[in-house]
Amino acid sequence: MDVDVDALLVAVAAVWGALAGTLLPRAAYRFAVPAGEDWRGTCPAGHPVTGWLGRARCRACPAPGARYGSGAAALSLATALACAALAAATGPRPELAVWLLLAPVGVLLTVVDVRVQRLPDALTLPLAAAALGLLGLAAFAPEHAGRWPTALYGALALGGGYFLLFFLNPGGMGFGDVKLALGAGAVLGWYGWGTVLLGTFAGFACGALYGGALVVAGRAGRRTAIPFGPFMVAGVFVGVLVGAYAA
Repeated sequence: MDVDVDALLVAVAAVWGALAGTLLPRAAYRFAVPAGEDWRGTCPAGHPVTGWLGRARCRACPAPGARYGSGAAALSLATALACAALAAATGPRPELAVWLLLAPVGVLLTVVDVRVQRLPDALTLPLAAAALGLLGLAAFAPEHAGRWPTALYGALALGGGYFLLFFLNPGGMGFGDVKLALGAGAVLGWYGWGTVLLGTFAGFACGALYGGALVVAGRAGRRTAIPFGPFMVAGVFVGVLVGAYAA
């Protein structure tokens, strides 16, 4: 019996994403605090929360397994869909392993930024280091479709560009966005400068459309701050899908 390798790869990636997504709720709860505050160490009732991965449930609360967070099913589904799409676009190339490892972090960053408009250093900086390190290993594997030097230059270029935007308009760009841009540039740069431009443009376009929709709906003004991290992640996702498919 013939086996459709591509379909099997997508199915395995989806299962991986679903399982990885189930580990995110506790981390999302603990990281989702305003800037300057310590990470959450207790549930809403004051019981200690241990560990960073797993479901957001408190065994010490009066109601057995009481939830102190939400969105476990949504996180699992979002991560599964993202990983499946990446597998479909990338195919059995070595960089797919990198995308599957980084995708859950992108989902986690999106959730935290939506909740509290914060991109924690504990996530953005390791993400950049992991992206460059893992892509460096992928560059030694046969059949890879990208270039590590461009990933490095992409990280520096996009990080520098976002830093310039932050310097010129600190109120319109958070420094967490600058740090996330390092990892975003590395991932996009793997497939070349065209992918860097595409992913960057897609992120700004998504943010502009969302902000414009809020203004038209009367739910925000021109100076209303909105989290930009989710749009950066979305732009990277679009760029990688197109870059991987075209490689």
